[in-house]
Amino acid sequence: MHFDGLNHVALSARPLHLAIGIFDGVHLGHRAVIVPAIQAARQDKGLSGVLTFWPHPSALFRPQAPTRLMFDPATKTRVLLDLGVDLVITQPFTPEVAGIDAEAFVPWLKARLSSLVAIHVGENFRFGQGRRGDVALLARTAAAHGLKAFTAPRVTLAGEPVSSTRVRAQLEAGHLETVNALLGYSYFAAGVIAPGKQLGRTLGFPTLNIPWAPDLRPRLGVYAVRVWNQAHPRPLPAVANYGLRPTVEQATEPRLEVHVLGACPFTSGDAVTVEWLHFLRPEMKFAGVDELRGQIARDRESAEAYFAVGK
Repeated sequence: MHFDGLNHVALSARPLHLAIGIFDGVHLGHRAVIVPAIQAARQDKGLSGVLTFWPHPSALFRPQAPTRLMFDPATKTRVLLDLGVDLVITQPFTPEVAGIDAEAFVPWLKARLSSLVAIHVGENFRFGQGRRGDVALLARTAAAHGLKAFTAPRVTLAGEPVSSTRVRAQLEAGHLETVNALLGYSYFAAGVIAPGKQLGRTLGFPTLNIPWAPDLRPRLGVYAVRVWNQAHPRPLPAVANYGLRPTVEQATEPRLEVHVLGACPFTSGDAVTVEWLHFLRPEMKFAGVDELRGQIARDRESAEAYFAVGK
């Protein structure tokens, strides 16, 4: 279930165990907060929930340079529900929400979620006006209102904390293996295949054109990917280009094009998921179509070699 804001939530009397955070990317650190909430809810025969916010608070406090997010609310909700959460609440982050006093935060939650019994957060969680509230204050105010508060310690990987900031930096650098290790699953793009200009087919490499415009853009270039959907759930190896296509047009927005390495069962109008696995090369401008065709053939060979090694 998904609810657009706390004022729209209607729940049963089953005890609610709630994880709170921005959770951009739903990475390993976030899962250390969310999974215990899911487990506690199951033991309690209750509901597990996630309260997250949109837009990022930086959009309110520094609109000239907001934090670029990996996932929009729909994508984040999809990942959270796949993780096993019963309900997701996306609370609009407004000046009114930002102005809630830290001591009033727990009563504000309790007034809107009457079955709330426990709150789960990360150790660096901050809340309330001016970010004055910390996990110690949360524990005190929760206890005063008959609630439990649980704090998950930071998760590290390769000796450094796992954070959304770290994942974003690796994604912009094209380091997909590191990105996916930090996330605990494969970074993905989801969209509906749209009719294209058939240039790939003309070059001998037909592509699926997938409109997709993330707030935070991965590095422009060519990637080894896998593509699937509900009708064809077995992921198929493919090579993708995410870029401006400088050889053939003067685009201003990147486009995602995917060439399936084998027989392609997908067609225009199909919803598909593209899992990003490995960065092959940066985007380049070629002297002409013939040079582009030769490079695409080499990109296909590179992707085939990547998947052959992975078998």
